[in-house]
Amino acid sequence: MKKILLVGKLNSVVKETNQFLSQYFHVQLCSENASVLEGMLKIVNPDLVLISLIGAYDIDTSIFFMLSDRYAQIPVLTLGTKEECSSFLKYYENSQFENLIRPVENTAIMAAVCRRLHLDDEDVEQESGKGQKISAQKKRILVVDDNGTQLRTMKAMLEESYEVAIAISGAQAMTSIGKKRPDLILLDYEMPVCDGKMTLEMIRADDEMKDIPVIFLTSVNDRSYIEAVLKLKPAGYFLKPPVKDRLLNEINKILTPLTDGE
Repeated sequence: MKKILLVGKLNSVVKETNQFLSQYFHVQLCSENASVLEGMLKIVNPDLVLISLIGAYDIDTSIFFMLSDRYAQIPVLTLGTKEECSSFLKYYENSQFENLIRPVENTAIMAAVCRRLHLDDEDVEQESGKGQKISAQKKRILVVDDNGTQLRTMKAMLEESYEVAIAISGAQAMTSIGKKRPDLILLDYEMPVCDGKMTLEMIRADDEMKDIPVIFLTSVNDRSYIEAVLKLKPAGYFLKPPVKDRLLNEINKILTPLTDGE
């Protein structure tokens, strides 16, 4: 399945676009901050970038230079009204960039995405039908870690058995959970600014999120440190890098009651 990085503020248009495209592609949301975007580009390795220009007055314009200079092989679609995109068309230096004028039907967005990816619309729809049946059977796991290498490793370890979403910070994790609730969260304990403890506290403070099981990942093998982690009563914890079989067994043990109860 082709991968799309959807960049922009999490508003109703972005949510609707994400919901529609997720039927046919693997879509990962990302903020319009340049450093966050570059981190996600390295982790996700998308086939296409779709940028929402809603609220364009404060979009970081350096993202256009970064995409054209370092990621020229990735096609970029932008979505905005004539007014929203008027300040940004000067950055569309080559055929890498294409703008879709809002309001635009989802089917038109789909057609543009398929055209830029050299895909046939009907083939994509047929394949997505098969993929949705498989995806519907998979539980969703959110992996949160500020280390891109660790995220890629964890994603490769899990994606055969689970639908995997990723986040590179506690704040991005909260956005991802709000967009689509995961069945389980693998959470790095040592993250800058908003660490694992703070992120877990935010999750438990929200009535709609508080029951999601959280497994901590920590790189510190110290008894007193681990005891402090366990006082937070996570669903489990693993030292990094986790052993694949042990991690999968633990996740299966936690999620099996959820499956049996459905």
